[in-house]
Amino acid sequence: MAKNIIDNAIEYVAPGYALKRMQARNIIAYYEAAKSTRKQKLTRATNSPNGEVQQAGQSLRQIARHLEQNHDLAVGVINTLIANIVGPNGIGIEPQPRKADGTIDDVLARRILDLWKDWTMAPEVTRQHDWPSAQRMLARSWLRDGEVFAQTITGNAAALNHGTKVPFSIEMLEADYVPMEYNQLATNGQGQIVQGIELNAWGAPTAYHVYKANPLEGSAGVMFGSADTRRLPASAVLHLKNVVRIRQARGVSVFASVLTRFDDLKDYEESERIAAKIAASMAGYIKKGSPDLYDPDASGEARGMKFAPGMIFDDLRPGEEIGTIDTNRPNPNLLNYRNGQLKAIAAGTGPTFSSIAKTYDGTYSAQRQELVEGYAMYATMANEFVGRIVRPVYERFIAAAIASGQLIVPRGTAADTIDDAAYLPPSMPWIDPKKEAEAWGMLEDRCYVSGPEIIRKRGGNPIDTLEQQARWLREKADNDVPVNAGMQQQQQPQNTQEADQ
Repeated sequence: MAKNIIDNAIEYVAPGYALKRMQARNIIAYYEAAKSTRKQKLTRATNSPNGEVQQAGQSLRQIARHLEQNHDLAVGVINTLIANIVGPNGIGIEPQPRKADGTIDDVLARRILDLWKDWTMAPEVTRQHDWPSAQRMLARSWLRDGEVFAQTITGNAAALNHGTKVPFSIEMLEADYVPMEYNQLATNGQGQIVQGIELNAWGAPTAYHVYKANPLEGSAGVMFGSADTRRLPASAVLHLKNVVRIRQARGVSVFASVLTRFDDLKDYEESERIAAKIAASMAGYIKKGSPDLYDPDASGEARGMKFAPGMIFDDLRPGEEIGTIDTNRPNPNLLNYRNGQLKAIAAGTGPTFSSIAKTYDGTYSAQRQELVEGYAMYATMANEFVGRIVRPVYERFIAAAIASGQLIVPRGTAADTIDDAAYLPPSMPWIDPKKEAEAWGMLEDRCYVSGPEIIRKRGGNPIDTLEQQARWLREKADNDVPVNAGMQQQQQPQNTQEADQ
């Protein structure tokens, strides 16, 4: 690298430092990927995480909502993620309070489970969703909008009927309820307000400013004013957000990186669909013969043909013939192009390609490998949902149950384990049930896993499974039904044949 005047001056005064400086400049020069050239246009992100969200957060949210409303593939991506993160029955909970000796208190666990089942019938303030439905709505808003809020309400509240034994409810709030445009610098040692969230000096949320009414209805959100919001302490608010940078206050849609790809694919499919419809409307033309046979006196005559099966053209003039317009549609390359785009969308959003394309090709090993890799992503997102929504809700529910007297904690129970629980997200489905069952049975026989762990991974509750199995065996015995009637029926012909011999 050529030296300049400064390099020469430094070399004269401090040759050792000049050598180090030249080496550093040479090392920097090696990173050609950071250089913008005529053939390589580089766009840089130079803003802070909150600054970037401030500029694009609301627009991304609005575009993602429109996409979900109008594009079937976007709906499929969201539905696939919800089905594998939350599932049809929601994320299950198995209470695990422990006694002082470390063993699980089964009696207390069953009492908690009874109260929890009662609460899950009407957990939120509008009384329109049960707990699994509420979880799906929260997950949908989180994935589509990038974030979702919920307020937890304990005890008496104006005009609120909890409707459950434990006086505890949640209020689900979309991202619009917390004003993105409300920012305030720190004053007098107090924390700052960033996009509607009060943060202390360490960046931890201390309060949330929430609109009193839906800002998208009426004039509530036209201009921000302090009278339009209420200040909720952070201890009463749940905030689940999709973030990609440290200290990012607000979340961004899971569609953020693939919005343009969705739009391109939608436009391309629409163009091909219109072209196919035009191609299906067959059109023909009359090809004139030799110019010597052309009759100018008959050129103004209107001639039309209506195609019908088995028709015969008997009015062609000398030298004329019928031709048809070939549009080369439908396009044979459409499927390959579409699948390529869907694979890129799957990589950017999380679900597996087979799930959103509804294409299940390949061997058992290939399908299972895709499923295993996909469920690693689903499990990661489910863990985020549990940590920000399900676990805090359950812990506050237990506190409300104790405070209201609905849950009496017996003596000898370890106080710090009362709200302990196992959280059960949807399990990975079995592609080949016989192979999967044999593999799990082998692992249990060799003590690599336990029976309860297998049941939990299948989405069940070990206690419920054990009780149901015991009751079923008792009913079989009462009705003189063998424990394994199917196996006994298979053995009967063999026993009869041996007796004849």
